[in-house]
Amino acid sequence: MKRSLQQGFTLIELMIVVAIIGILAAVALPAYQDYTVRAKVSEVILAASSAKTSLSEYAQVNGQMPSDTSSVDTQSSAFVTSVTYARTNASVGVVTVTASAKEPKISGKTLTLTGTLGSTGQVSWVCGPGATSGIDVKYLPASCKP
Repeated sequence: MKRSLQQGFTLIELMIVVAIIGILAAVALPAYQDYTVRAKVSEVILAASSAKTSLSEYAQVNGQMPSDTSSVDTQSSAFVTSVTYARTNASVGVVTVTASAKEPKISGKTLTLTGTLGSTGQVSWVCGPGATSGIDVKYLPASCKP
């Protein structure tokens, strides 16, 4: 009596494996797309960092936030259209970064860095979505979520 050994997979086993891979891909693809947008938002934040540094230095030397934009360089890059500055009062200044159209999910949306000059001369910065057409919170890095 000869026994035949089963070799390979049955059709149903292969169909189950394909279904599991399909479900995993359906979950992973949107998460990956959000991840790539968050990476582009980190470049938007990076564009504001030079303004943040120069404004902090000005505030520590002069005891107040600058009244004009002379200490802020307007920058642009692949994902940044502009970096602007506005003074709210003598101790509060706001840097606003506008994203470019290269990434449709953040196109034309803004991110703000609000600096507050403390009594010790230190400037504390708070990051968040812009007041008008702000970047969606789900795309902000953890250090920038309100």
